[in-house]
Amino acid sequence: MNTNLISKPGDLLKYLERSKSAIAMALPKHLTPDRMMRLALTCFSTNPQLRKCTPQSILSSVVVAAQIGLEPGIGGQGYLIPYKDTCTFVPGWQGLVGLLNNTGRATAWSGAVFEGDEFDFRLGSSPRCHHVPGENYGDPEKLVWVYACGKVNGSEQPVVEAWPMARVWCHRDQFNKVGKRHYSYEHPEMYARKVVLLQVLKYMPRSIELNNALAAADAAEIGKATTVDGGVVVEVEAETVTGRSDSGPIDPFEKKDTPATEPEAKAEEEEVLL
Repeated sequence: MNTNLISKPGDLLKYLERSKSAIAMALPKHLTPDRMMRLALTCFSTNPQLRKCTPQSILSSVVVAAQIGLEPGIGGQGYLIPYKDTCTFVPGWQGLVGLLNNTGRATAWSGAVFEGDEFDFRLGSSPRCHHVPGENYGDPEKLVWVYACGKVNGSEQPVVEAWPMARVWCHRDQFNKVGKRHYSYEHPEMYARKVVLLQVLKYMPRSIELNNALAAADAAEIGKATTVDGGVVVEVEAETVTGRSDSGPIDPFEKKDTPATEPEAKAEEEEVLL
């Protein structure tokens, strides 16, 4: 049993306060450390499973969210997800769409189709997607398809991706390394819409923030934690953020003993799970 866990929001606030400068270093101009800490406390208070996570992993997740510029728990931008005693920041599909739209170079959107909806799509040289919600729209028990569309500014044709739910679950099972603890079991529609959106984003122009969000999304796909190294979000083993014997905060900007070479770092930054 980990004796360094925190069970009270007030204790977590004190812990985050000690690392306020690290959070501030990662934040874009439109966010403040106090706001990010309040959001972390709200997530901590509303999700009892986060109390089983080490404070080090919660701090690391907050810093990752700050680096990306997404607010956990706000409008589906992202989530603090517990995997046993490790907290991981998982970008939501709304957050990914927002980051792409913020580039000013492309737009994207995602949708979910339920039994009774009018839905058809076409791929090839003239892709299109048509969806009219029906009476079962929003019923999680009747989710049958998910889709995403993206369009680069100035282009004539959109990029369209549509998957039946059976394909989504096959995709999940192929990469899932944490079994029923995978966040898709608690948030099936959020996960499914993000899976198809990630396919579309491969063809869209990316900012640094969007690349970092994709790295965090890839890590969550296989149940790994994330941290920040040199301004880039990278995957790490859970022990990296939970296995310390001291009770003080980790330094998310601490350099690794064996830093990756520039080609390796670039490849890791650009990689997106199929």
